[in-house]
Parts: sequence; structure tokens; C-alpha cells
Amino acid sequence: MRETNQPDQDLERRLAGRLMDVFIRAGLVLALVLLCYRIFSPFLVLMLWALILAVSLYPLQQSLARRIAGRQGLASTLLVLVGVVVIVVPTALLGSSLADSIHDLIQNVRNDTLQIPAPPDSVATWPLVGRKAHAFWSQAHADLPALVQSMQPKIGELATKALAIVAAMGGGLLQFLLSFVVAGIIMAFGEPGARAVQSIFERVAGMAHGEELTRLSTATIRSVAAGVLGVACIQALLVGLVFIVAGIPFAGVLALVVLVLGVAQLPALIVSLPVIGYMWTGGDYSTTSAIAYSVLMIVCGSADNVLKPLLLGRGVDAPMPVVLLGALGGMATSGILGMFVGATLLALGYQIFMHWVAENPEAILAESGRQAD
Repeated sequence: MRETNQPDQDLERRLAGRLMDVFIRAGLVLALVLLCYRIFSPFLVLMLWALILAVSLYPLQQSLARRIAGRQGLASTLLVLVGVVVIVVPTALLGSSLADSIHDLIQNVRNDTLQIPAPPDSVATWPLVGRKAHAFWSQAHADLPALVQSMQPKIGELATKALAIVAAMGGGLLQFLLSFVVAGIIMAFGEPGARAVQSIFERVAGMAHGEELTRLSTATIRSVAAGVLGVACIQALLVGLVFIVAGIPFAGVLALVVLVLGVAQLPALIVSLPVIGYMWTGGDYSTTSAIAYSVLMIVCGSADNVLKPLLLGRGVDAPMPVVLLGALGGMATSGILGMFVGATLLALGYQIFMHWVAENPEAILAESGRQAD
């Protein structure tokens, strides 16, 4: 009996030892992964932005490199310099103008030289907020210093929040600029980087699907850049030009609001329709010009309905609703960066799932049987 049980005990000890080795190695690998993530996490957002910018701008960088005898580094450097100038100069001008406007506003309030016009009687007829808005506006028109004094605690809180927002915007802009620089380095080594990414996908998903998933990831990022950000910029530009031609006050600010709404996948008509109402009720427009401008604003405000199906999902081996849902869900969870990450992950998940469905062993055997018959 002892001789019979001895081999089983030896086998159990060997299996227990091997299993313990596996657990220890898995624990060490997990600890290494967690430590690497903790070290890399401060740069994670920056590197994701750099990767997204590099993938989106790589065709432009390649076009520029072909014009300068294939010098990849020089092409990337020129593209980064142009991008930094395009970002920094308008931002600096906008920030300077905003600071001057806030300074003038504060000085006018302190010197009691800021004049608020009387509110129109029609304001009181606005639904829900009409009476309160009319009363607040009337008080600002009659005695602005007293109103400011009564709202002093709230104004202090708003000022603190405004400073925090400005600081966050400055930090985000600096991070974006650094991402642009890193994207230039990635683009300069685009071909080796693409091969490395494809090797990773081949190791994870197999040689048969590695190249396909690499193409899908690249196409999804470029599709989101063109179909969401590109469409939002085009629509904001069109609407802003119509506002400027029509002489609408604060046309640039309204165009910026349209841009933000476009990125958030909200209709530009949220801005266009109130502006049309202003033209017909409070503006000095003839009937013909008001009709013409109204039609242009409605057309430009609805341009995304035409452009988005053309650009979003173009060249992607996944349905456009999948890409759009991924972009919206990612933006709801992680902002603009999540829009790219969400669309790419959902497209990859959809493609992997559909491959799994198509590779059903029973269906393959049944198809082989039908072909044999």
C-alpha cells in the first residue's frame, strides 16, 4: 500500500512546487507591472496625446518629408514648429485680450464709469427666469456698485474658481505643447514605431490579425480627428464667418462656443437659433437680409449632419455608429482624450468580437462538410 501511494505523493509534491513557482512568478510580474505603471502614470496623458497627434499628423509629415528629400527629422521639426506657433500665438493674443478686458472691467466698476443699459420690457416675458432676470438687470442699471457690493462673497468665490480654471488651462496648454514635441519625435521614427506596434498586436492577437488591428487603430484615430474635431472646426469657422458678415456682437466668442458644442457632439443650432431670434427682434436688419442670414445660419449650423457621415468612420473597418458611440462614451468619461481612446478601444473590441464569431469551429466544420458534398 505504501509503495502504491508513494508515486502519487511525489507527483503531488512536484505539482505543488510547480504551482507555487507559477504563483510566485505571476506575483512578481504583477508587482513589476504595478511599479512600472506607478512610475509611468504621470506621463501617461502626455504620451497618449503625443501618440494621437503623431498618428493624426503622420500623413502630413510624410508629405512634407517627400518634398525635402525624405528627411524625416527635419520634416517633423518643421511640423512641430508650425504647430507650436499656431497654438501659442493665438493663445497668447487671446489671453492678453482677455486680461485687458478683465482689467478694464474692474477699473470701470471701481470708478463707477461702467454703464449698464436698461433692460427691454420683453425680458420680463421670458419663461421661468424672465422676472428675476429683469429685476437683476434693472438693479445693475440703476446702482451697479451696490449690486457688486451685495454680491461680494459670491464674486470672490467666482474669482477663485476663475483663477483655478485659468491655471488648469495653462497647465493643459503646456502639456499639449510637450505632447506636440514628443509627437514630432515619434513621427521622425514612424516606420520602426509602426513595426513595433504591429509586433505587439501580433503577439496579443496572433499573426493573422496583428496587421489588421494595427490598421484599424490608426484609421480610427484619424477618423475621430477628422470626423469630430475636424467637423467641429469647419462648422465653427462657417458659423463664425456668417456671424461676422451679419454684424452679430461677440461673433468670435459665439464661434468658440459653437466649436465647444461641436466637440461635445451638441448641435450648433443651440447658438444659431437665439442669434436668429436676436436678428428678428432686437437687431436693425431689413426683412430680406434677416431672411438671408437666417437661412445661412441654419445651413451652417446643420453642416455637421452632412460632414460627419462623410468623415467619421471613413476608412475604418467598423460601423460608423460604433466609432461614434466609442467617441461619445470616451468623452463622457475622460474628456477629449477619452474620445480618441474610447473610439479606438470600442472599434478594436468590435473587430475582435466579430472575428471570434466568424471563427466558430462548428460553423467552419459545417461549411467544410458542405463544400465536401
